[in-house]
Amino acid sequence: MKRILITNANLYSSIGHWQPGWLLVEGKTIRALGPGQAPAYAPNTIEQSIDAHGLALLPGFIDLHVHGAIGYEAMDAALPGLQEMARFYARHGVTAFLATTWTAQREAIRDVLEMVRNSTGPVEDGACVLGVHLEGPYLNPARHGAQEVSQIRRALPDEFEEFLDSGVVRLIAIAPEFPENLRLLDECARRGITVSAGHSAANYAEMQIAVQHGLRQVTHCFNAMTGLAHREPGTVGAAMSLPEIQCELIADNIHVHPAVQKILVDVKGTQGVILITDAIRGTGLAGGEYMERDHKVYIRDGAARLADGTLAGSVLTMNRALQNIMRASGRSLAEAWPMSSLNAARAIGVAASKGSLDVGKDADLILLDDDFEVGLTMVEGKIVWEI
Repeated sequence: MKRILITNANLYSSIGHWQPGWLLVEGKTIRALGPGQAPAYAPNTIEQSIDAHGLALLPGFIDLHVHGAIGYEAMDAALPGLQEMARFYARHGVTAFLATTWTAQREAIRDVLEMVRNSTGPVEDGACVLGVHLEGPYLNPARHGAQEVSQIRRALPDEFEEFLDSGVVRLIAIAPEFPENLRLLDECARRGITVSAGHSAANYAEMQIAVQHGLRQVTHCFNAMTGLAHREPGTVGAAMSLPEIQCELIADNIHVHPAVQKILVDVKGTQGVILITDAIRGTGLAGGEYMERDHKVYIRDGAARLADGTLAGSVLTMNRALQNIMRASGRSLAEAWPMSSLNAARAIGVAASKGSLDVGKDADLILLDDDFEVGLTMVEGKIVWEI
């Protein structure tokens, strides 16, 4: 079983921030870690030693809401494309992600579920595929955003049970204001699948009811949902005030103003925010026009928009999301790192093995420099990216 020792790191774990710190990987697992200099292991017991030279050693990022990159998307239902996406994400520090769908016909969603069912786990030289995030089709047409409005529908058991029976759905976004969708929420709660309110016009009272049924998250907070007003708190007001709810956030400074990002972190705390990218096919490519399903998406000045100006996902990467939220909120890396990993792992029930640097957890980790460039990415004990 291969042993890798990382020394001289600026190490961030759930039990402390150590500079310097060290960490020992054995096989796919974190075997030991601590402050200061590493113990004097016998030379023949360590197969590889890595001097971090003071770089930040963090748990790998976990992206729960990401559609695509470098010309590929999950909805293509093509395994080679999913693998290329996983490799791109790893270069930006992501060690695990959920392949995220769009609202589409039943057959198209079924194809994605089948593809992921046959490919969960680490991708060679890439991030680990944890499962699927169904963003729709059970949304509210009034808040469809860039979703295909003609395919939005209410949740009916014949369809949603097939989706859930695939065994790979870990997160699903719904509009909880519809009674049919609450039945889906009940079934997800029974199965231990996380449900998020997204593309929703739910008012505060409807969100309270949804929380009673097991709702625990909101999809890209502030975007495609009822805003906060002083007489009707809306979906946003519920997300910010109800302690049961965690908030996804696209911290690209386009979807949400930095000042509002700070307000959200101040209100929810760093434990209540989950950084996501919502990245699409054009992420990692030059600006220009790209076909997205049956319409064009225009990528200019770091934003992806439809012809009418509607935002259509993002071209954000997780390393930049963490950098942006720290600048916006004024939080240190010691405070902010859980928003990029641990909170996501907890949200979908994988925190026993992923999301933080702790003994016994998977060796999913990254080295990050002061400019938030990723120097090394390790997934389950294997180095998949290194400058």
